[in-house]
Amino acid sequence: MAKIEKNLQQAILDLPQKEKDKLLIRLIGKDKLLIEKFEFELLEAGETLQERRTDLHEAFEMMYHSHITSPKALLYEIRKMSSAITRHLKITKDKYGEVELTMALIKGCFEHNTYIVEKYSSYADALLQYLAKRTEAVVKKVEKLHPDEQFDFLENLNLLLQYNYQYATAYYAKELKLPKKFD
Repeated sequence: MAKIEKNLQQAILDLPQKEKDKLLIRLIGKDKLLIEKFEFELLEAGETLQERRTDLHEAFEMMYHSHITSPKALLYEIRKMSSAITRHLKITKDKYGEVELTMALIKGCFEHNTYIVEKYSSYADALLQYLAKRTEAVVKKVEKLHPDEQFDFLENLNLLLQYNYQYATAYYAKELKLPKKFD
């Protein structure tokens, strides 16, 4: 972001309110993420948070039922969904939802695409490494949550860790020193 000199800052602040409002609206209009953030905060008053989470869960289900046949295609789709989760977080500041959604995404990968992750192959290497690293990131995020919130995730997180050691991700889980169980 470019730094605005003090003289220019003051000149902008001295503009008539109507002129500043026009400039503000034009600037906001150039940033889609900022527009969505304002829609969520100002128009929806944060009341659509659960609906937004549900939409992402539904997108995960559609992805898993789209007959993905290769590790490369699955990795592409999971990365796309991870980006959607990141966008959700930027718009809503929903850290709890970020953890819930990420766990659901990774867990779904193991449950719906077992045939891709159950045995190691060089074609699946990038996917396996990605799944283990995303699991590691989730563990770190859960550790930062309040103990009451951690409890909400305990069962699914332990299942996710179990999957990481049960399937071909085990090598990367060991390498990353993922716990076998979260207490």
